[in-house]
Amino acid sequence: MATSLSLRQIVGTPNIRQMAAPLLIVLILSMMVLPLPTFVLDVFFTFNIAMSVMVMLVALYTTRALDFSVFPTILLVTTLLRLSLNVASTRVVLLEGHTGPDAAGKVIEAFGHFLVGGNYAVGIIVFVILTVINFVVVTKGAGRIAEVGARFTLDAMPGKQMAIDADLNAGLIGEEEARRRRREIADEADFYGSMDGASKFVRGDAVAGILILLINMVGGLLIGVMDHDMSAGQAAKAYVMLTIGDGLVAQIPALVISIAAGLVVSRVGSDGDVGGQLIGQLFGNPRVLAISAGIMGLMGMIPGMPNFVFLLLAAILGYFAWRGFNAAASPEVREAAEKAAAEKASAQAVTPPEQQEAAWSDVVPVDTLGLEVGYRLIPLVDRGQDGELLKRIRGLRKKFAAEIGFLTTPVHIRDNLELKPNGYRITLKGVEVGSGEAYPGSLMAINPGRVAGVLPGREARDPAFGLPAVWIEQGLREQAHALGYTVVDASTVIATHLNHLILTHAAELFGRQEAQALLDHVGREQPKLIEDLVPKALPLAVVQRVLQSLLEEGVAIRDMRSIIETLAEHAPRTQDPMELAARVRVALGRAIVQQLFPGNSDVQVMVLDPGLERLLGQALSGGADGSVIEPGLADTLLNEVARNAQRQEEMGLPAVLLVPAQLRWLLSRFLRRAVPSLKVLANSEVPETRTIKVTSVIGVKS
Repeated sequence: MATSLSLRQIVGTPNIRQMAAPLLIVLILSMMVLPLPTFVLDVFFTFNIAMSVMVMLVALYTTRALDFSVFPTILLVTTLLRLSLNVASTRVVLLEGHTGPDAAGKVIEAFGHFLVGGNYAVGIIVFVILTVINFVVVTKGAGRIAEVGARFTLDAMPGKQMAIDADLNAGLIGEEEARRRRREIADEADFYGSMDGASKFVRGDAVAGILILLINMVGGLLIGVMDHDMSAGQAAKAYVMLTIGDGLVAQIPALVISIAAGLVVSRVGSDGDVGGQLIGQLFGNPRVLAISAGIMGLMGMIPGMPNFVFLLLAAILGYFAWRGFNAAASPEVREAAEKAAAEKASAQAVTPPEQQEAAWSDVVPVDTLGLEVGYRLIPLVDRGQDGELLKRIRGLRKKFAAEIGFLTTPVHIRDNLELKPNGYRITLKGVEVGSGEAYPGSLMAINPGRVAGVLPGREARDPAFGLPAVWIEQGLREQAHALGYTVVDASTVIATHLNHLILTHAAELFGRQEAQALLDHVGREQPKLIEDLVPKALPLAVVQRVLQSLLEEGVAIRDMRSIIETLAEHAPRTQDPMELAARVRVALGRAIVQQLFPGNSDVQVMVLDPGLERLLGQALSGGADGSVIEPGLADTLLNEVARNAQRQEEMGLPAVLLVPAQLRWLLSRFLRRAVPSLKVLANSEVPETRTIKVTSVIGVKS
């Protein structure tokens, strides 16, 4: 059964579309070397004119510059087409120009005789004027706009990239939308850069047109006089007219293409095409039309002026002004205008703060975890400049999730002009928890306590751990390593500080939403565990508080199976989060001890004097916290624990205090603020397979 294909279907075929561009380029290049019949020249000249008109119309109806992103390539192709036609027509003019005015085809004859009245002097002047308009006015202006547009687009890229990253980190957009926006920004910069270079094609085409005109005129005169025994006047009439027609038939499409280039790069906004914006903004105000009509009418009444023309134009403008006023006065239009004005006024009205009513829009949620940077640190977090800190933040979030057991909220990064240029600030729920300074291009040499020399540079302190440090130049890296310093770059300094604070405040970052997400994650692999626990045995709030208690003391919650099984086992007997947390710690005892004392090494710990244990046991029986401990005893206990913990750390051991189970929570909470590095373990948390070695006994007397 025979089938027919439409032109749209044929052109839309992938193979045809892929072959169209190479075939067109080959065809254009072949015109430079192969002789063409006059009819074929007419076809190509007509096609060139049609192509230029189509390009200008597309530019007029384009709403965004990127909608016509192929325009720089079209500029190159159309310029090459015109030059190829100039070469092909030059060959025909010089070979057949003596035969008559239609020697190079009907199109060149029409442009040479009809448009300029057969006067080659007029033709030369018209050609020069068109070339000057194209070269000096349109092309130069469009090239300048493209140059400035490319420069400002490139300058604005870092800020746009940061805005995209901020929206992505805040969860306002997805990864796919972020990729689309980044691609659009890159395409915009590439487009204006290409337009800046493509404008040189048109300028070069104008120069080439002038040279081709002069060469053809001189060559035609010589050929006519020397080869065909024509007089100088006859040769000028034959060859110069053909040359002028050839020049005009190429220069007019070039001018149209230049105008299209100017329209593309000079448009502002994307709320409509150029034609709609022109009519709406220039002729949309009836008052402007009425005043213009009045001015034209006054000028038309001056004696000696072309009264009819001025008065006719004044009448036309007055008519359109009258129509505009009538349209504005119609009830429907007036009602719509009043409604729009009211909405605009209500949206833009500036009311003193004390007179404004409070609204829910005034409640702005704070970022759970934020990083604010000074302007000199922006390159570290700019994706467009391959910011190293962004990669490190993604890496530390993955590392935290793998080691601690839950995924923290994204870090919301923004610039803050109130900070020092090299300053940064880390916030938790809108409150500053850490700050510091970093110097991109420099290195921080940290003194771990046993360096062999001093380095020149800016004195500082490691913001994460407070160690003495110095900012040094890149070239001193090897020297710093040789002296025993730990050397890191600016992005590592900030990332390490952020990682330390995330670990320190892990419990505060573990909210109800994170708890639910963690249970959902476990439930996908072990649904029965979650079904039996939440909400049948325990509410979500209790589970969250138990997990927070573990995180407060640096216990990872990766082993959720053991945690959930322990909670499910003891939930029928107690719902107290602290009691449940103590049970979970016993179940995780092997992992807790392994984290402090890797391998099978001895568990070297500090212990309490038996007399002190009895005193603390009596205090515990009298209250729920350390506030019932006698002040003198509390002060002595703090001093002794701090002194022995320091001695423990000087021996290269973790500061661990081993106490009876009933005292563990009391002492952990009481001693945590005075000795942040201290870990308090219960006897029941140490596996039977590990050997306990006492390094010091803490008593009330030294």
